[in-house]
Amino acid sequence: MKNITSIISSPLLTLPWVFTNWVATSLSGTLMSFFHLTTTIFLIFGFLVFIVQLRSQIRNKSSRRIPLPPGPTPWPIVGSIPELFRKKPVFRWILGLMKEMNTEIASFRFGDVHVIPVTCPEIAREFFKKHDAMFMSRPITMGTEYSSRGFLSIAVSPSGDQWKKMRRVVASEVINPYRVRWLLQKRTEEVDNLVHYVYNQCISGPVVNVRVAVRQYSGNVIRKMMFNKRYFGEGRKDGGAGVEEEEYLDALFIVLSLLYSFCVSDYMPCLRRFDLNGHEKIMKEAIRIVNKYHDPIIDERIREWREGKKKEVEDLLDALISAKDSNGEPLLSTEEIKAQAADLIYASVDNPSNAIEWALAEMINQPELLQKATEEIDRVVGKERMVQESDIMQLNYVKACAREAFRLHPIAPFNLPHVSSADTMVAGYFIPKGSHILLSRIGLGQNSKVWVDPLKFNPERHLKDPSVKVDLDEPDLRFISFSTGRRGCMGAALGSIITFMLLARLLQGFSWEVPHGEPMIKLNESMTDLFLAKSLIAHAKPRLPVHAYPTPKNNY
Repeated sequence: MKNITSIISSPLLTLPWVFTNWVATSLSGTLMSFFHLTTTIFLIFGFLVFIVQLRSQIRNKSSRRIPLPPGPTPWPIVGSIPELFRKKPVFRWILGLMKEMNTEIASFRFGDVHVIPVTCPEIAREFFKKHDAMFMSRPITMGTEYSSRGFLSIAVSPSGDQWKKMRRVVASEVINPYRVRWLLQKRTEEVDNLVHYVYNQCISGPVVNVRVAVRQYSGNVIRKMMFNKRYFGEGRKDGGAGVEEEEYLDALFIVLSLLYSFCVSDYMPCLRRFDLNGHEKIMKEAIRIVNKYHDPIIDERIREWREGKKKEVEDLLDALISAKDSNGEPLLSTEEIKAQAADLIYASVDNPSNAIEWALAEMINQPELLQKATEEIDRVVGKERMVQESDIMQLNYVKACAREAFRLHPIAPFNLPHVSSADTMVAGYFIPKGSHILLSRIGLGQNSKVWVDPLKFNPERHLKDPSVKVDLDEPDLRFISFSTGRRGCMGAALGSIITFMLLARLLQGFSWEVPHGEPMIKLNESMTDLFLAKSLIAHAKPRLPVHAYPTPKNNY
């Protein structure tokens, strides 16, 4: 069988080209009719289909007839590519079809790529605990190529020397327990600014746009830690973001939405030049906006370090620039610094803000949850000062609310995809080399075989053992907070504390209610993603003495 496979997979690959050349020669005569030309085209297409099907049959035989996971019957050559245009959003079609088929693992072939979605924690653990080394790489996509400046950073790069290098640098110089403690003051400044901004909204009018507030905070806190500045422009007097930050944040969310967006060219690269989905044009513009704000800061900072004008590390950008090898030479090039700085920012802005917008919306609709959370904060912290990061360890109920939001309302339908490095078998199914493995954040977190009443927002489910401290980690993959396995998020601890502080300050500082005249908050998902369909607009009122509210030192 091995000899047959080698014969088919190498010499026959050249036959279409030989056949095409023969046809081209035969067409050289000026009297060849249009009928003959059309017939020839169909012959070529049919020959290609024959080759693809023959190779597929031989591959199935060589895999000892182990079946692929169930899925829709693919078209020859293109597979289910047509569905990428017909079934939007694609993730709802995939998960809906899996539900109809009553399967927790499936196979969708797009072009020559098998996409394997998983909704079962047990199968997920088999992929990323038992076989983690085999599934540690990432697929190459149009979106990730742009966002990582050609795969120079950590999160989306395929496994290899570059990924290993950047992982070592980030682990040793950027994201470690020392650096997290060292950045405390910057995080405190930005959570103070959040409270200041919401307080001003209460004074000017009782209705607050929570989405604006939480996204603004997420953007501010990572900018402060990365660039040591809150705003690119002047900001607003009430503590809000200016037009520069609004443009920048919109661009970040566009980039994130297109990293793995089921783009046709990601499965059939030969079609990339045509940009059939229109994604590449949008991605280019979003990346241009991000780079417009990042590059001047980074270029100037590198110049200051090289000229000796700057000698002390004050933020994460300084940590990236000042990293040295054993010979005292810079570890990272300018392009690597720019790619990794952007990588860390992309990883920080969406998850906390989405989780807390949903958590607050759910809790407003269940006022008893708000009462329990604020009573816990008042008991641990009191009303004479604002909650600090050192208090979070004792706020189990608040953390359980955040954890429940991650379970029920994930930021994305799937985790970042993993790629199989070899043919293997998982859960009794054949997983071909090159397959893209997608853990369904929705399928795991809302799995009725794992969670009781899975569609209900119930923080109590995470508090069954009072001796266990609540956090966002979920090693059993019953839901996903910050990815998993060897490619798990290196900044999970930092992301957790940012998330907890965001929720704790909003709950401690303000009383939240449904806007006057509304019966309750509408908890509808957007049709195209998993955000709330409409920004959370809520009635807020200060609940602490005036002197307890912070006043930020500056807007920069």
